[in-house]
Amino acid sequence: MNKRIVIIGGVAGGATAAARARRSDESAEITILERGGYISFANCGLPYYISGDIKSRSNLILQTPESFYSRYKIQVKLNTEATQINRTEKFVLAGTEKYYYDKLILSQGANPILPEIPGISKENSFTLRDIDDMDKIHNFIDSNSPKTAVVVGGGFIGIEMAEALVERGLKVSLIEKYKHLMPIADPEFGESIRRAFIEKGVNVITSDAAAGYKPSEKKIILETGNELSADMILFSIGVRPELELIKQTGLEIGKTGGVIVNEFMQSSDPDIYVVGDMAEITNRITGDKTRIPLAGPANRQGRIAGDNVCGGKKKYTGSIGSSVVKVFDKVFAMTGLTEKQAKNLEASSVTVHPNHHAGYYPGAKQLSLKLTFSNKTGKVLGAQAFGSEGVEKRVDVIATAIIGGLHIEDLEELDLCYAPPFSSANDPVNMASFVSSNHKAGFSPTVTVEEFITKQKNDNSIFVIDVRNPDEYKKGNIAGAVNIPLPEMRDRLSEIPKDKEIYVHCQVGFRGHLANRILLQSGFKNVFNISGGYKSLELLSA
Repeated sequence: MNKRIVIIGGVAGGATAAARARRSDESAEITILERGGYISFANCGLPYYISGDIKSRSNLILQTPESFYSRYKIQVKLNTEATQINRTEKFVLAGTEKYYYDKLILSQGANPILPEIPGISKENSFTLRDIDDMDKIHNFIDSNSPKTAVVVGGGFIGIEMAEALVERGLKVSLIEKYKHLMPIADPEFGESIRRAFIEKGVNVITSDAAAGYKPSEKKIILETGNELSADMILFSIGVRPELELIKQTGLEIGKTGGVIVNEFMQSSDPDIYVVGDMAEITNRITGDKTRIPLAGPANRQGRIAGDNVCGGKKKYTGSIGSSVVKVFDKVFAMTGLTEKQAKNLEASSVTVHPNHHAGYYPGAKQLSLKLTFSNKTGKVLGAQAFGSEGVEKRVDVIATAIIGGLHIEDLEELDLCYAPPFSSANDPVNMASFVSSNHKAGFSPTVTVEEFITKQKNDNSIFVIDVRNPDEYKKGNIAGAVNIPLPEMRDRLSEIPKDKEIYVHCQVGFRGHLANRILLQSGFKNVFNISGGYKSLELLSA
């Protein structure tokens, strides 16, 4: 008898699993049950259709039931909601129809979290999960010509939708309950994103949240009591895995709220596989359990499950959460652990602000790159970057280094592509590794901006030296910092106390490093360069 494979849910995980299963077993009977009206669509492209960047809606529809059957001989049942899984008799109930299975794959995704806010109406409030949501937002704008919008939530979807609504001509307010946008990132990157929005006229509010809505006045009431005009509201405060069917089925659920799976993507029932946003997976760096609701991991998990339901033994080793977001003409990208996530791992971080290609070649643009690594082993743990060009390229390199188990010393030796229009002889990745290796070896110790700010608050005896030129110093400086320009450093050593911790900084870090070396070789013991210099300090002082 041919193997019967039933898949609940399409899009990234389910459709990928189905296609892989067919390639693994031509004789299997494969059926996809999808409660929505689309089997496979580009959900990451939804904000860009709303913005107008993607002109044709049809470009987002990757497969139809007809094309899927024609190519793969897979039955797709749209608008078909599974309501029960009978693990004893091994069937899925959808309406009155029973779909019997030998192997079952669950890929139902996650639902947007909706806060309970008095006065909110479904007529002008939205979330963005699928094509239907996209259509509702797009049609509402076309039909009602709203002038103002409030986006609640400053994570990935909130950022993309705030930009999309600006591009559609709305006056947008972006609210984030956390103290900075992109809460998963370190604060200086949240501040960089905030500034990118401010430049485009977006009203950004952090450390506040929506508490109510006045329908007659079309105004959002914030927890602080302030009010914002809101002809339409977009909620993007996170997602919860779709678990209603799972709970009825009795599969084990983990502490993160996702379904517990093993390395083969099997649930506590070995004949039921779970992929995508529903699954509790492993953080590849820490080994901790986590959920990472991203399309890339969902696709790979689906591919593995599709192999394994056909007898394969492929393993999923976890995710490091590589991600990127466009912020108008800027880009933020990250991979692995941030500085704050690595606090308990004996880790350090360094920041550099190099040009994305050779400075003498026209069009060079500065980017910020933060590299996090283990103090003990030197292993690369994570990176974050922000800038106009070349951002995701560098983060992708570091993501590859993390998966390969590379150390910061290995990054020094990477032979990366170089020509003046594309990079410098020492790529920003190389430069970040030089600073990291110098710190780890004690050749030029650094502290992060957050570490310095904490130290400054708790210890008024430290001595801070600003080694920039006087004109730079006058434009903005740290209170109490002594301005000793780098060219004067060797002649003014007598002004520097040897019985205090000394913190030096310049604009971006390199002159601070040179000052560090002068002082360390002149008998000063506790000397630290503030990584990222005044540029990073100024971001956190905003």
